[in-house]
Amino acid sequence: MPFESIIGAWVATGLTLFIFSFLYKDNPVFKVAEHLYVGVSVGYTIVKTYDTVIVHLIWKPIVENQEWMLLIPVFIGLLMLTRYVPKASWLSRYAFAFIVGVGSGLAIPRTISSFILKQIEDTIRPLLTLMPGEGVSFTWNLLSPASGVNAIIILVGVCSVLFYFFFSVEHRGPGKAVARTGVFFLMIAFGAAFGYTVMARMSLLIGRLTDLIEFSDASYGRPTLWLLVMTIGLLIVLGRRTRSEPPQEG
Repeated sequence: MPFESIIGAWVATGLTLFIFSFLYKDNPVFKVAEHLYVGVSVGYTIVKTYDTVIVHLIWKPIVENQEWMLLIPVFIGLLMLTRYVPKASWLSRYAFAFIVGVGSGLAIPRTISSFILKQIEDTIRPLLTLMPGEGVSFTWNLLSPASGVNAIIILVGVCSVLFYFFFSVEHRGPGKAVARTGVFFLMIAFGAAFGYTVMARMSLLIGRLTDLIEFSDASYGRPTLWLLVMTIGLLIVLGRRTRSEPPQEG
């Protein structure tokens, strides 16, 4: 077994057990792992941003390829940093205004196309067929409703949900029934999203438990067993130390 793999197994096992110690209660062991995780994440993000933005997107294109037009976005970016200089902070407003304007101009058409037009297209497409020279024809067979049940359910769900958020008309009578149908579809969608989130977290948990079982092997030096004993011992010592300290007077 390579020495790097053994060290990685011990570090991964220790941090995993330290994080799981929060199931007992909030403790210094958990905080060490939490702060280490946040610090490493921030450090990695800074280094990756420097390598990607400063080196590959600014320095190399300008210095090596003489792409001088890139000095314009660099200048706009430097104007944003004037936010930290009180006397020159007003200059950052031009940079933020430019970025917000360009971002809105790019995001609004894409949002309308993706979340409105594409939604309408995917809702109607299963029910209609565009025949060359014949126009539009319905593909749902009334004599065989099962041929388009899924398309009908999607159509009813989209229309009822949209009507639920249409507040210009009071939801009463038939409108109340349509709005309530939309609520049912919303609850189903939220439940599916929540279930997907839970299953994703369960997948992460299974992955960590699988690693703990794998790292309990003798080829890694049994870090799971040794570090589990060490973690429990630390929690016991810290718990007794906390109880022995006199309460602070307010």
